[in-house]
Amino acid sequence: MSLSRVILITGASSGIGRATAVGLSKAFPSPSHPEPLVLALVGRRQDELEKTAQMCREGTKTEILSGDVSKESDVDRIFNTIKEKYGRLDVLFNNAGLNITGGKPIEDVDMDKFRQMVDVNLMGAVLNGSISAHSPRPNSTAYTVTKHAILGLTKCTSLDGRKYGIMCTQLDIGNAYTDLSAHSSKGTLQADGSIKVEPMMDADNVAKSVAFVAGLPKDADVLQFTIM
Repeated sequence: MSLSRVILITGASSGIGRATAVGLSKAFPSPSHPEPLVLALVGRRQDELEKTAQMCREGTKTEILSGDVSKESDVDRIFNTIKEKYGRLDVLFNNAGLNITGGKPIEDVDMDKFRQMVDVNLMGAVLNGSISAHSPRPNSTAYTVTKHAILGLTKCTSLDGRKYGIMCTQLDIGNAYTDLSAHSSKGTLQADGSIKVEPMMDADNVAKSVAFVAGLPKDADVLQFTIM
């Protein structure tokens, strides 16, 4: 059976990952189309992945693959499953990420949590960025470091992937409203020490951005894409 796209989304159990899965299920051909879409949903929480699948357009073919992207064995298992069942992977949306250092200044950051964020945000998330890759926020050392590192990783992957026909795009996402970011609606710490409420966009706009990049022909490569 011919497939329109086989798309893998990490961090699909909530937030932007969930919104993107739901959005992509509507953006590509309907389930009755002769070339249907396949969405492989990856995350650590099986029950939440199942909820994401239920939220997708009725009839959408979903593949639920629970795992931790910071563990190489889990990543190998996930990709081997996709290869065995579908023979290929067209789009990888590496969205999984953490921000668990509690908004502390650099001198108070817990190093164990810093390492955990590097494992997930950098080693496990290739290549979903953030505007923090360009404009850091106060008390965001660990998060900002991982996002700056991804910028270099994006460029190297794009360069080294050319001979394999692999295109790599870093999607830098601004304030997208999700359950995880709802607290920001009360105000965010600014560089001058003030707290200000910032505009927030619908997370569905991220899904539309991913769909746009995923739909480009192979001779078009978008290295960086900022939406905010």
